[in-house]
Amino acid sequence: MPDPYSNVGSDILGPARNAAAVTPSNSADLPNASKRLWIGTGGDVELVTVGGDTVTYTAVPSGTYLQVRAARVLATGTTASNIVAEY
Repeated sequence: MPDPYSNVGSDILGPARNAAAVTPSNSADLPNASKRLWIGTGGDVELVTVGGDTVTYTAVPSGTYLQVRAARVLATGTTASNIVAEY
Protein backbone atom coordinates (compact mmCIF):
# COMPACT_ATOMS: atom_id res chain seq x y z
CA MET A 1 0.00 0.00 0.00
CA PRO A 2 1.41 3.43 -0.84
CA ASP A 3 2.34 5.47 2.23
CA PRO A 4 2.15 9.20 1.55
CA TYR A 5 3.86 9.81 4.90
CA SER A 6 6.85 7.52 4.35
CA ASN A 7 9.19 10.48 4.00
CA VAL A 8 7.97 12.10 7.24
CA GLY A 9 10.44 11.76 10.08
CA SER A 10 9.61 9.79 13.17
CA ASP A 11 9.83 12.81 15.46
CA ILE A 12 7.56 12.97 18.46
CA LEU A 13 4.97 15.17 16.72
CA GLY A 14 4.94 13.20 13.48
CA PRO A 15 2.31 10.65 12.61
CA ALA A 16 2.50 7.35 14.43
CA ARG A 17 3.84 4.39 12.46
CA ASN A 18 2.40 1.79 14.82
CA ALA A 19 -0.43 1.49 17.32
CA ALA A 20 -1.58 -1.10 19.81
CA ALA A 21 -4.43 -1.55 22.24
CA VAL A 22 -3.34 -1.03 25.84
CA THR A 23 -4.18 -3.42 28.64
CA PRO A 24 -3.43 -1.55 31.86
CA SER A 25 -1.04 -3.48 34.11
CA ASN A 26 0.74 -2.81 37.36
CA SER A 27 3.68 -5.02 36.35
CA ALA A 28 4.11 -5.02 32.55
CA ASP A 29 5.51 -2.16 30.49
CA LEU A 30 4.15 -1.24 27.08
CA PRO A 31 6.01 -2.98 24.21
CA ASN A 32 7.47 0.44 23.28
CA ALA A 33 7.37 3.87 24.86
CA SER A 34 4.36 5.70 23.45
CA LYS A 35 4.38 8.95 21.49
CA ARG A 36 0.88 9.54 22.78
CA LEU A 37 -2.14 7.69 24.15
CA TRP A 38 -5.62 7.76 22.64
CA ILE A 39 -8.31 7.62 25.31
CA GLY A 40 -11.41 6.10 23.73
CA THR A 41 -13.63 6.07 26.83
CA GLY A 42 -12.87 8.78 29.36
CA GLY A 43 -11.86 8.49 32.99
CA ASP A 44 -8.65 8.62 34.99
CA VAL A 45 -5.35 7.40 33.52
CA GLU A 46 -2.51 6.52 35.87
CA LEU A 47 0.79 5.90 34.13
CA VAL A 48 4.54 5.73 34.46
CA THR A 49 6.47 8.02 32.10
CA VAL A 50 9.66 6.96 30.34
CA GLY A 51 11.42 9.18 32.88
CA GLY A 52 10.06 7.06 35.73
CA ASP A 53 7.46 9.46 37.10
CA THR A 54 4.07 8.11 38.16
CA VAL A 55 1.24 10.51 37.38
CA THR A 56 -2.55 10.41 37.26
CA TYR A 57 -4.45 12.34 34.61
CA THR A 58 -7.88 12.84 36.10
CA ALA A 59 -11.21 13.12 34.28
CA VAL A 60 -9.73 12.70 30.80
CA PRO A 61 -12.59 13.15 28.30
CA SER A 62 -13.43 10.45 25.75
CA GLY A 63 -11.68 10.99 22.44
CA THR A 64 -8.61 12.69 23.90
CA TYR A 65 -4.96 12.30 22.95
CA LEU A 66 -2.57 12.41 25.90
CA GLN A 67 0.73 13.70 24.52
CA VAL A 68 2.91 11.70 26.87
CA ARG A 69 5.77 9.25 26.48
CA ALA A 70 4.40 6.47 28.65
CA ALA A 71 6.28 3.33 29.64
CA ARG A 72 3.36 1.72 31.47
CA VAL A 73 -0.35 2.35 31.99
CA LEU A 74 -1.24 1.21 35.48
CA ALA A 75 -4.34 -0.88 36.20
CA THR A 76 -4.64 0.64 39.67
CA GLY A 77 -5.92 4.18 39.28
CA THR A 78 -6.97 3.85 35.63
CA THR A 79 -10.71 4.00 35.02
CA ALA A 80 -10.52 5.07 31.35
CA SER A 81 -10.79 2.32 28.74
CA ASN A 82 -10.33 1.69 25.03
CA ILE A 83 -6.81 3.11 25.30
CA VAL A 84 -4.50 2.90 22.29
CA ALA A 85 -0.76 3.59 22.43
CA GLU A 86 0.74 5.15 19.31
CA TYR A 87 4.42 4.68 18.50
